[in-house]
Amino acid sequence: MKKLIAMFALALFCLNTQAQTDTLTVTDTSVVITSKRDTVRIGKVMIIKKSKDKTIVTADTTRKKRNSRLTTNWGIVDLGFANWNDQTDYSTPNSYLVNQPGTPAINGNDFKLRSGKSVNVNIWFFMQKYDLVKKNISIKYGLGLELNNYRFKSPLSFKEDGIIPYDPLNTTTNAPFVFRDSISFKKNKLAADYLTVPLMLTFRTNSGKGKPQLSFGFGVSAGYLYSQRNKQVSEQRGKQKNRGDYDLEKFKLSYIAEIGLGPVKFYGSYSPKSMFNNDLDFKPYSFGLRFSKF
Repeated sequence: MKKLIAMFALALFCLNTQAQTDTLTVTDTSVVITSKRDTVRIGKVMIIKKSKDKTIVTADTTRKKRNSRLTTNWGIVDLGFANWNDQTDYSTPNSYLVNQPGTPAINGNDFKLRSGKSVNVNIWFFMQKYDLVKKNISIKYGLGLELNNYRFKSPLSFKEDGIIPYDPLNTTTNAPFVFRDSISFKKNKLAADYLTVPLMLTFRTNSGKGKPQLSFGFGVSAGYLYSQRNKQVSEQRGKQKNRGDYDLEKFKLSYIAEIGLGPVKFYGSYSPKSMFNNDLDFKPYSFGLRFSKF
């Protein structure tokens, strides 16, 4: 029986070597063996028999790069300026604004900002884009921190509730409030920090070799307020970082846009809703430069 099996295997081998072209497919391992006269290919390995005494074995090491539609960019930084559009009606009484006796009523001039020192810094943990039409039209989204510092010209102070500090009349309130302080500050700012998720539709032009790509996009972002504080520096009190609830809205919805050439982009953000949860009607906006590879 063993001799019969050996003779049958030898006959099959002879038939295979005499055939012009044969193909054997092994389905369980997905390996394809092809032979053409003195050439045998096993997957990416090719065996070439040049003569009786010489056999060459080569391997095809080239691999096609997978053309994925999803691209990730880590650690993006925005550097810009922050401000707001004040549409508050100061002619009506506002319980949030507390006026100390003998001082003028707080008005819109008190909330004017030092434009060059009111900054916006965004730190995006990651950004991803998913290509819809080749690499020209994509959806871009991410997650990051939106940090806003609003620097005041006037000596405004924010407090959560209770007695107004440094007030000889001990004026009290049971809710968050803001008042004009009795001293001047070297630095006086309100900081509002958000955990933000942006979502944009972006467009990019085709670029030649070595030429940067023109891009622009627009969309919306949703942010959650996780920190608010009033930081002040003065000669009388030194450095103070007052944390508390200053009646800021917990959620922030903004319109966003960007336009750029290559890795440098100009970005903008505008919220149609007031950032305060009271009679103050401040619609915040920011703009600056973004450094991102897409």
